[in-house]
This record gives sequence, structure tokens and C-alpha cells, in this order.
Amino acid sequence: MTDQLSRSTGTAAPLRTRATNDFTELARIVAASGFMRRRYGYYWSKLVGLATVLTAVLVAFVLIGDTWWQVVTAAVFAALFTQIAMLGHDAAHRQIFVSGRWNDWTSIVIGNLLVGMSYGWWQHKHTRHHANPNKIGSDPDIELPVISVTADQAGERAKHYGQPLAWLMAHQGIFFYPILLLEGMSLHASSVRRVLSRAPMRRRAAETVFLAVRIGGYLALVFLVLSPGIAAVFLAVQLGLFGVYMGMSFAPNHKGMPLVPATVKIDFLRRQVLMSRNIRGNRLLDVAMGGLNYQIEHHLFPSMPRPHLRAASATIKAYCLSHGVRYTETGLWESYRIVTHYINRVGLGERDPFECPLLLQRQTG
Repeated sequence: MTDQLSRSTGTAAPLRTRATNDFTELARIVAASGFMRRRYGYYWSKLVGLATVLTAVLVAFVLIGDTWWQVVTAAVFAALFTQIAMLGHDAAHRQIFVSGRWNDWTSIVIGNLLVGMSYGWWQHKHTRHHANPNKIGSDPDIELPVISVTADQAGERAKHYGQPLAWLMAHQGIFFYPILLLEGMSLHASSVRRVLSRAPMRRRAAETVFLAVRIGGYLALVFLVLSPGIAAVFLAVQLGLFGVYMGMSFAPNHKGMPLVPATVKIDFLRRQVLMSRNIRGNRLLDVAMGGLNYQIEHHLFPSMPRPHLRAASATIKAYCLSHGVRYTETGLWESYRIVTHYINRVGLGERDPFECPLLLQRQTG
């Protein structure tokens, strides 16, 4: 592994010293540039603004009443809940407040009470993802229940289900996006399972109460205002679009990027940069994706406030390129094409369609 890192940086420095110095130097540059500074004005505006908009939409929902125009309201709720969830993501990563307690409770209120997603469930899953992005056996985000994202997953499922599944797996990239229509329901169900399980969870009582109030209260409101048929369609549209929006925001970040074998150890800088993909775009895209389009910066510095990500990306990109670390960025639609193509290739049984660059360097060096 020392040889791999030496070739990737063009130096024969020892692995631990060189790798540690690389990230330490970058962290010093980022801190000196002010990119870790808190942005209270920005976040308080977001917190108050989104709460105000949510209240207004709820009032509008009641006033509009039992009509098929509520399908439009369902789409508005889907977009709004996704934006609120992204703000909860910022709080969970300690981007908003200095106090961990304030960030935790903000995440619980936003996630459990407003969106209907358990903060404890999300934190447990997301922490493991950040620690080992795209590492086989360690990253839960590449352990999907339906879509195969590794050759081993595809092989095991092909053996289990047999030939009738072959065509579907060969085209699974196409089905990935429609399946996202079920993601909203899945997120709520996973949250409920987590708070009701015996697995350790801090503030379980608060999470359970908030989650019950959110899910139960929301369903009660929908069925009180709407007739059963319209209510069912409303919920299907809202949950479906919520899942699609969430999935389309997260899918481009790592899928189709190199996978790391379970036995390979990589230093922090390269582990986060080589396995992540940025999405180019304007400030409107920054808002739409909640800053997730700067996935490299977010993985290197999870507590960096969202409004600093755009400016920090130029600095971090230049640093990575100067140190021989591949920095990947592409357009939004191109990223979806890459994800679709990658998942299809996995479904066709190709092994290692995107191998870790450090391993390739060792093989060809």
C-alpha cells in the first residue's frame, strides 16, 4: 500500500507521514481561508424561512380542501420536506451551531418532527458511510436491497433468483430511478423500525414521540381534509416525489465511483476524494441539491457550513491536483448517465467496472 500512495503522489515518502501531512496541510489552508467559520445568519434565515413556508403550505392545504388540485400541493410538500431534510443533514454534521447538543436537538426536531425520519437511524447509517465511502462490507450505501452495485451482489442474486432475473439485472440502471418512488416510504419505515428496535439509541423517547406525532398527525390531517381516494393519491404523489428528489440528490455522489476492497487501507484524504464525485452547476443547483453537489468538500470537512462549499471547492480542487489526487466533477445529467451505465454493467456481471485508482497504479506501475 505504501507503493500505491507513493506512486499517486510522486514521492517515496513513508505512507503514514506523507498521508497525514497531506490532509493536515489542506486542513490548515481551509481553516486559514475562513471556510470553517459559522454562518449563523444564513442558517437562522433557513430555519425560520422553511418553518414559515411549511406553516403557509399547511394552511393552504386546509383552505384548498377536498379537491384534486391537492396533487399539486403534494408535489410542493415533497420538495419542501426534502429541503427541510437537507437542513437537518447540515445540523447533524455540526454545520449550524458550535454546540453539539444544539445541533442534535435541531436534527431531531427537523428529522423526526417535521420530516418523519429518525435522526438516530440516519446518524447510525450515515456515520458508517462517511467513515468508509464505497468500501465493500463497510459502507451501507452500497448495500441496496433491490439494486446490485457490486459484482458480488449481482452474482449472488443471479444464483438465488435464476435466469428470469437476468434481463432485469442487465437493465437495472433504468429501473433504479423508478424504484426511487418507493424510497420515501422506505425512509419512514426504516425510521419506525429503528426507534422500536432494541438497538442502542440516544434520546429514544424524544425520537419516538416526535416521530409518532409527525406520522400520525400528518396522516390524520390528510384524511380529515381529503376524501379517501384523493388522500391516497395525495400521499402516493407526496411520498413518491419525496423519495425521487432525495434519491436524485444523493445518487450522483458515489455510485459509479471506485469501489474499495474490504482489506485495503487508504489515507483519509484519498479515501474521501477518490470515492466522491462533485456536480458542476450554478447557485440554483446548490440550493436544489442542498450543497450535496460538493460531495468531495463535504466528505473532507463534514462540519463545513454549506454556504462555504462553493468557494472552498476551488481551493480544494487545486490542492488535490497539485498533489496528484484525482478530483472528479461532472454535470448533473452526465452523472445520472454514469450511474445508469455503471449499474447496468454490474447487472451484466462485469467485475470491478470501476476499480480503485491506487490499486490500478500498483498493477501497472
